[in-house]
Amino acid sequence: MHIYELDTPSVVIDVDVLEKNINDMADHCKNLGITLRGHTKSHKNPEIAKMQVAAGSKGIVCQKLGDAENMARAGLDDILMTYNIVGNQKVRRLVNLAGFRRMTVTVDSLAVAAGISEQAATEGVTIGVLVEFDSGGNRTGVQSPAAAEELGKQIQQLPGLKLRGLMTYPSQISSKRLVDETIDRFKKANLPLDIISGGGTGEEWESKELGFTEHRSGSYVYEGLSRIKGAGDGSDLSPERCPLRVVTTIVSVPTSDRLIVDAGMKTFRLFPSMPYGLILDDPELKFSGMSVEHGHIDSTGTNRKFSVGDKLTVIPTYQEGVTNLHDEIVWIRNDQVEHVWRNEGRGKVK
Repeated sequence: MHIYELDTPSVVIDVDVLEKNINDMADHCKNLGITLRGHTKSHKNPEIAKMQVAAGSKGIVCQKLGDAENMARAGLDDILMTYNIVGNQKVRRLVNLAGFRRMTVTVDSLAVAAGISEQAATEGVTIGVLVEFDSGGNRTGVQSPAAAEELGKQIQQLPGLKLRGLMTYPSQISSKRLVDETIDRFKKANLPLDIISGGGTGEEWESKELGFTEHRSGSYVYEGLSRIKGAGDGSDLSPERCPLRVVTTIVSVPTSDRLIVDAGMKTFRLFPSMPYGLILDDPELKFSGMSVEHGHIDSTGTNRKFSVGDKLTVIPTYQEGVTNLHDEIVWIRNDQVEHVWRNEGRGKVK
């Protein structure tokens, strides 16, 4: 079946581009001499995660337990959770996963660590732990090397937990002094450093230079190696780098300079950033806006005539956000449908 025979709007993935992105990143990290740990939050798809592992990723990264559960059920192992797991319900779910999968979590406070420890000890499982320190992300993480050392020492006293090292985001050379001091404190205190995990697609070199043992990259799966550092004005959207697309149908041609397609905010993303996406069929077509269920396209730049019922394929500006909005993802090669995958990772935000 050709993609233009699909009911629309449909999300499709060009598998040739997907495979190239995955293999390029694996080769990139191998050439740098740093271990890759593939993030799954962009795609939320166990089949893609398996492709990452097959290409060389050491385990996977998840941020939400729902994603980790989805991956674990599909057979993925060695899962790093880079998110504070807080509350009895979530801790029980984490401990359940640790009963049949290798789980490592990050923590930035004794409160988080103690909550996990209590349930893990009760159930007789051991969960790996990395101390997260803030290297400029201004998100989570302890705020000083001394605080990282102190938390590491506290974790070593808690049952059910095994301290494994450190984690931070993002990897940036400007934080080198902070990173060096944090690592040095761990070494002098004889705290484990089996893993020093950095992160951020496009910052693999920085992780290597900072002395990290592994690097977490994820958005490369949809955006290629160079997309992440592109211009941000849509000029960096490319069929050679971006495998995820949305197939739409023109449902109205109300004026000579405007087309309306059946894909709006609920398809692409609520309040998506301009320029919304690249229309592959005719790059002179430009999105002028979006309402909830309608995509508004300015056709003044093209001499081609489009009619109601014509199909268009769009590379969204923010591809990761699209994945979480759709029940099905269609895998294609040469514009022909190969598989239709149920998007079981959709909405796994708990």
